[in-house]
Amino acid sequence: MRLLVFATLSVALMAVDARLDTLQPLRDRASLLLASVYRVADLPGQFWRALTEQFSSRTELLAENEKLKAEHLLMQRRLQRLAALTEQNVRLRELLNSAALVDDRVLVAELIGVDPNPYSQRLLIDKGARDGVFLGQPVLDARGLMGQVVEVLPYTARVLLLTDNTHSIPVQVNRNGLRAIASGTGDPERLELRYVADTADIRVGDLLVSSGLGLRFPAGYPVATVEEVIRDSGQPFAIVRAAPTAALNRSRYLLLVFSDQRTPEERANDSALAQEQADRHQAEENAQAAAASPGSSSPKKTGGAH
Repeated sequence: MRLLVFATLSVALMAVDARLDTLQPLRDRASLLLASVYRVADLPGQFWRALTEQFSSRTELLAENEKLKAEHLLMQRRLQRLAALTEQNVRLRELLNSAALVDDRVLVAELIGVDPNPYSQRLLIDKGARDGVFLGQPVLDARGLMGQVVEVLPYTARVLLLTDNTHSIPVQVNRNGLRAIASGTGDPERLELRYVADTADIRVGDLLVSSGLGLRFPAGYPVATVEEVIRDSGQPFAIVRAAPTAALNRSRYLLLVFSDQRTPEERANDSALAQEQADRHQAEENAQAAAASPGSSSPKKTGGAH
C-alpha cells in the first residue's frame, strides 16, 4: 500500500510538472539544495582530475623544457656557424680587397694544416704544382707578407713563415727607404732587424716593406711594424724588434703571388703598346658612331622644272 501511494504520487507529480508550472518554485528551491549536494559529490572527481592534470602538466612541461633546450642548443650551434661564416666573409672580402691592390697575378689558397713542430713555422695549403705553385713563391694575406713556398706537392704545398728562425727577408723603412734584413725569431709575433747601425734613422711605429732585393719577394709589400728600438753606445748595431703585419696565427685564406718577370723596359713598352691599341680602338668606335649618326647623311638632290 505504501509503495502504491508513493508511486501514484510520483506519477501525479510528473504529470503536473509536465503540463503545469505549479511546481516550478519547488523545483527552484530543490535545485539550490541539490546544487550543494552535486558539488560535494563531485569533489572526489575534481580532486582526481586536478591530480591527473597536475602530473600531466608537469610531464608536458618537462618534455617541452627538454625540447626547448634542444632547440636552444641547435640555435646556438647555428648562431656560432653564422658567426663563423660572417667572420669568414669578412676575411674573404679583406683578401679580395688586398688582391685588387696587388698588380701581380694571385691565386687564393686555403690553410689546411700547421706543422706541429714548435721550432718550425710552417703551414700546409691546398694548392700545389697542378695549380702552378712553384718553389720560392711569395705568400701573403690581407695584411702583408707571410712567407714563401718551400715545398711543392701535386695538390698541396708547404709555406715557410717569415718568423721561422731560418728565414730572412730584405726590407726597407717605408718612411725613409733605410734598408735592413728582417730575420725570424721562432716567435710568430716577432721579427728582428739585423745589422742596423746604432745611428740609423729608425723609430717605433715605422712600417717595414719588402725591398725587392734578392729577387725573391716583390717590392712594396708590408712586412712588419717596428715595436722596439734599443740603442747602446757601446754596441755598433741597435736592437730592433718588429711585429709582422700579417696575421700569421689567424689567417685561413692566403694569396699566392705570381710575380711579373718582365724588366722595367719591357713593362713600359707593353704599357705603351696597350695604350696605343686602346686609343686606336676608341678612335675607331668614335668614327663608327659619327658615321651612324643621322646628321652625317648627305642631303638628296632635287631636279628643277623647266
